[in-house]
Amino acid sequence: MQVLVVEDDNRISNFLVKGLEECGYLVTLCKNAEDVLRHYVAINWDLIILDIMLEGVDGIQLLQTLRYKKIYTPILMLSALNNVQDKVSALDYGADDYLTKPFHFD
Repeated sequence: MQVLVVEDDNRISNFLVKGLEECGYLVTLCKNAEDVLRHYVAINWDLIILDIMLEGVDGIQLLQTLRYKKIYTPILMLSALNNVQDKVSALDYGADDYLTKPFHFD
């Protein structure tokens, strides 16, 4: 299973990549939305884990762009924003699920 992690926080991205690889997933890490659109949009991912608060183009804008490009890969939004409206907005824009930070890998 190939997973694209889009996360600009080194501590969190290292934790995610290590945990996913230990579970047997093939993981690619990308630090910003621009690189995703430039280099990784044509790959057939099994899952995208997408942080909302990215520098430059944020995760919600990237989510909208991916869905506009008819990329229907499951997308798990990952964010420190934990109010209901943020979750509902992400789901309305096409996210498949929403996980708040901090979280336990289990």
